[in-house]
Amino acid sequence: MLRVVTGASGSGKSRYAEDQILSLGSEKRYYIATMMPWDEECRERIRRHRRMREGKGFETLECPLDLDQARVEPGSAVLIECLSNLTANEFFREDRDLQGREEWKRQTEERIFAGILRILDQAADVVVVTNEIFSDGTVYSRETMDYMEVLGRLNVRLAGMAKRVTEVVFGIPLEQKGPEREEGEVL
Repeated sequence: MLRVVTGASGSGKSRYAEDQILSLGSEKRYYIATMMPWDEECRERIRRHRRMREGKGFETLECPLDLDQARVEPGSAVLIECLSNLTANEFFREDRDLQGREEWKRQTEERIFAGILRILDQAADVVVVTNEIFSDGTVYSRETMDYMEVLGRLNVRLAGMAKRVTEVVFGIPLEQKGPEREEGEVL
């Protein structure tokens, strides 16, 4: 089963996503880490996430690129942390084709989506964490807007496939799609 967890930076979505994986009771748990340690801020965030999952039985797979190469045990529970980082890594990778902008966006989206489908084929449960980065109203450079477009399309595709979509706001999980809320229901 696919679950999507979204929220702003610092919203508590990572802790919530980990709790979701733990609640599934799977014996084999994977944490697919997608952040590249670019600078000290990134390295500190990585250390914080490692401390958060200490002693929880996760096997960490470092996968900042090429998710389709990741392998997990059949029937396992997988946490992909996070789609926003993975998309940025794939979109801004050094071998990108800046001349074929539209084709590069399409290829990036399809490469990531294929990787997630591959994980879904292997695992019993997958939780994908993604960031809500679209509501600040800021107009960014064309390249950043292209990245955001790719991430937005991936978020829509995954939310459409997911059994459950949860937005975490101030540490409070709000079900957007799932058993507690019928699809299309207005609160």
